[in-house]
Amino acid sequence: MISKSVKRLPVENGVSGWEAVSKRPFPVRTLDGDVTADWLIVGAGFAGLSAARRLLELRSDDKIVILDASEVGKGTSGRNSGFMIDVPHNLSGGEYSSGEADATRMEMAQNRSAIAFAAQAAEEYGMSRATFDPAGKINAAATARGMRLNRSFGESLRGAGEKHTFLDAKEMREITASDYYTGGLYTPGAVLIQPADYIRSFAAGLSDRVSIFERSPVTSLKQDSGTWAAMTNRGKVTAPKVILGVNGHIDDFGHYRGRLMHIFAYASMTAPFSADDFGQKASGQDKWALLPADAMGATIRKITSAGQSRIVIRTKYTYESKLEASDWRMGKMAKAHRDALDARFPGLADVPFEYSWAGRLCLSRNHVPAFGEIEEGLFSACCENGLGTVKSTLAGMMAAELATRTASRHLEQYMDHPEPSRLPPEPFAWLGINAMIRLQELRAGREG
Repeated sequence: MISKSVKRLPVENGVSGWEAVSKRPFPVRTLDGDVTADWLIVGAGFAGLSAARRLLELRSDDKIVILDASEVGKGTSGRNSGFMIDVPHNLSGGEYSSGEADATRMEMAQNRSAIAFAAQAAEEYGMSRATFDPAGKINAAATARGMRLNRSFGESLRGAGEKHTFLDAKEMREITASDYYTGGLYTPGAVLIQPADYIRSFAAGLSDRVSIFERSPVTSLKQDSGTWAAMTNRGKVTAPKVILGVNGHIDDFGHYRGRLMHIFAYASMTAPFSADDFGQKASGQDKWALLPADAMGATIRKITSAGQSRIVIRTKYTYESKLEASDWRMGKMAKAHRDALDARFPGLADVPFEYSWAGRLCLSRNHVPAFGEIEEGLFSACCENGLGTVKSTLAGMMAAELATRTASRHLEQYMDHPEPSRLPPEPFAWLGINAMIRLQELRAGREG
């Protein structure tokens, strides 16, 4: 018999602007009583929902249950910047890509498989262009170092035979109306999503065939005689196989402890402002999406709907062993966002932030996922290494294939990695990782 109590439950730090401006397409349903299923999925984010969709493709007659501790779109999956990126995007390295053509091609093939899977779901579930937009993205540079990083990234893409376009300062100004940027690198394969809308629409599309129970956190997980039982405060789900799509919370289930870095990423969204002449003069075209040339820089998006625009900015990171960010920390990060926005768009100085929030990334030292069959009938699809929209989608797909013993080339390649490396013991991990983050932010300079 295996019995594990869940150490901690997720915490939502601030209100995500993406979730605040999103609308739920279906009502909340909580678990109240005991349910038996063929499959239990814990977590209704990118990994969990993708695993459920892939299971429906592979085992269409099976009964699938999803449990989520919060509400769909309120957790980590609704708190990111909304980039589904096809090209390499290694947040823990000095550059996004190692430049090795074979590794780059394999990573892009995996990413594009996940994006294609998401695109099929978007079409089937009727997602709008505002929710799922294959518009590409720009790596924006504001320093000489940023320009060098973009050139290096471009060389890596060229070596892999990938389309990309360099933009000069004038072209960046035409897009953003900002004099801040000295250049950019456009790649066409990224999809821009409204993350809370995407997750909610995905869940709504599954809800006719999958039982989704929200506000139903798993408090313990037990296996006896080949069957798993997940306990919540008001009920129980039993199933022979379980997929955990809980990202960094996998260590709160007793697995991969001391191997995963929990990184807080902080973001803010402005109040709406007019998309007329004022908005165009102050912030350029109706929509654009900028990733920083330096991985520790500022990610910024402009969105427009019904004649109103908003700017979303994400920058600043901390490593934490706890789940909750203090009010002081949240206020400090919102101030940093204000400074970064004003430096780029002085014409928006009178437009306040309406929402500020934090989301948690999960990284491993050796940049590998926490993936596989970790107990008999228990599968992990966790640790997205900072690209959760795509990597967690892929992990969910692969977990469904692994659990059903479905052979595929992508699964074979995805399984070919070591276990996440161990971290130093606390407090040395906290001190070392945060020192490295601060050093990288200082090196990023005006990119942040």
